[in-house]
Amino acid sequence: MNFALIMFVLLVVTGGIWLLDRFVLAKSRAADIAEPWWVEYAKSFFPVILIVFLIRSFLVEPFKIPSGSMIPTLQVGDFIVVNKFTYGVRLPIINQKIIPLNDPQRGDVMVFRYPENPSLDYIKRVIGLPGDTVEYNHKKLLINGVEQAQKADGDYNYVEANLNFVHTEKRNETLGNRKHALLVNPEMPTLHLAAVAEFKGRENCDYDNEMVRCKVPAGHYFMMGDNRDNSRDSRYWGFVPDNQIVGRAFLIWMNFSDLKRIGLSIN
Repeated sequence: MNFALIMFVLLVVTGGIWLLDRFVLAKSRAADIAEPWWVEYAKSFFPVILIVFLIRSFLVEPFKIPSGSMIPTLQVGDFIVVNKFTYGVRLPIINQKIIPLNDPQRGDVMVFRYPENPSLDYIKRVIGLPGDTVEYNHKKLLINGVEQAQKADGDYNYVEANLNFVHTEKRNETLGNRKHALLVNPEMPTLHLAAVAEFKGRENCDYDNEMVRCKVPAGHYFMMGDNRDNSRDSRYWGFVPDNQIVGRAFLIWMNFSDLKRIGLSIN
């Protein structure tokens, strides 16, 4: 569901009714006659819809985490806030950048439109920038031939929605000068070759059972989930173009199952 489009349609409808009444209908209506209910409702809702539309389009937008692909950074049920202008001001609906600001950086947690179905919003971590060569080899990450440092941080166990118990190893990884936690499941293969899709730019990638290596095209980004063995990401569906970026996730504002997560920043 394209919420921005729905909001825009409601904005046009209520604003149109308000203008119609102001410049046409009100002039022919006697002073002692009340406004029609549909005019009253439109005039009441128009400013509210306008404010919400502007905030969601240009400032911040809320999202809910539906899957465990970003555990341990983000948990299922986290409600997060995304900064819409970190990477530039974009026109709503068409997502066209009109004022460039900052570019995504390695390690950013970013929301974007899913390349295989742009009506869906996805969230992953930025791993590769335009021009980078990203290699994931035997569960080690290399960027431009340099292995990104990982440090073991004990075990991490969780239960999936289907009540399946999952045992993983928690590691702290450094991307450039930024650190974040990730999970690796020692019982899972590095890559599921059968799950790799045909995507634009696949000729930039090489695959085998324990390795994927990709050269990131200009204007695109390589994304991965922090739950490395339970994330369908750029290893499987390719690169995220700049025009499908939504914004940078920066805050957890609610989790009804774990109130201690409220107010946590997203690193």
